[in-house]
Amino acid sequence: MPTNTDTVSLEGTFTHRLHTLSKLTDRATQAAYLADADIPFSEGRCLAAIGAFSPLSVKDLAFRANLNKAQASRAAQTLVDQGLVRKSASVTDGRGVVLTITAKGKRVWQRLMTVIERRNVEITSCLDALERQALDQLIDRLVEHARVAAAGTCDLDS
Repeated sequence: MPTNTDTVSLEGTFTHRLHTLSKLTDRATQAAYLADADIPFSEGRCLAAIGAFSPLSVKDLAFRANLNKAQASRAAQTLVDQGLVRKSASVTDGRGVVLTITAKGKRVWQRLMTVIERRNVEITSCLDALERQALDQLIDRLVEHARVAAAGTCDLDS
């Protein structure tokens, strides 16, 4: 259904508001990752994913951390260099690698998960319990809808 672009307000669109919320929360979360877990944002997102879903390929890491493959690869290498993640050759893919968390990485991951939990509470603190539950259900539906729509049309890892 065509819309009259003269009456559409960018600030009122779902995508604009969602992106604004993401950017605002990312800034505060980035500061919290550094202050409380002593880890930069991209590396923190990757460590959180590796700790939660290990073992992961770089492609799987990119998907789980919501980064592109190049960002995930750079962050993973930084985590390897810091001794937080172990990189080993994949037994199923001759050119691939498998990422797993180390004991040192597990300690940082636990601090990071505390930050993530606290940030989630802070972000949704303006909602009551029923609103948070409804929001969770709606977001799950929207994510599933977007995945189905994207399934044949694009590579989410790009």
